[in-house]
Amino acid sequence: MTINYDVSDYRKFISDRVTELRIKRGVSESQMSLELNYSKGYIQSITSGRTMPSMEGFLSICDYFHITPQGFWETCEASEEDSRMRRLALYVRELSDEDYNSLVKYAVKMSR
Repeated sequence: MTINYDVSDYRKFISDRVTELRIKRGVSESQMSLELNYSKGYIQSITSGRTMPSMEGFLSICDYFHITPQGFWETCEASEEDSRMRRLALYVRELSDEDYNSLVKYAVKMSR
C-alpha cells in the first residue's frame, strides 16, 4: 500500500497554523521574523506559502510559541489549563535533577 502525500497540503497547513498562532500571540509577521533572528520577510514567505521552514526554522517557530512540534500539528483548541501545563513542561524539562526534585517537593507542599 502506497500513501501519497501532497506537499501543497502541508504547505497550506503550516501557513495557516503559523498565521493562527501568530495572531493569537498578537505579533506581526515582520516582528516575529526579527524576534526569531531571521530576515524581516521570513514569516511572510511561510504564511504566503512561497516557502516552507527548514527543520531548524520549524523548531524555532515551535519554541517561539512555547509548543512542542506535536502541539504545532494539533488543530483542536486546547484548554487554557492544557496550554499552561505544556508551557510549564517545556521549562521543567530543562531543570537539573536537583532542581526538579525541589520543584516537586514545593508543589506537594503547596497542594496541601
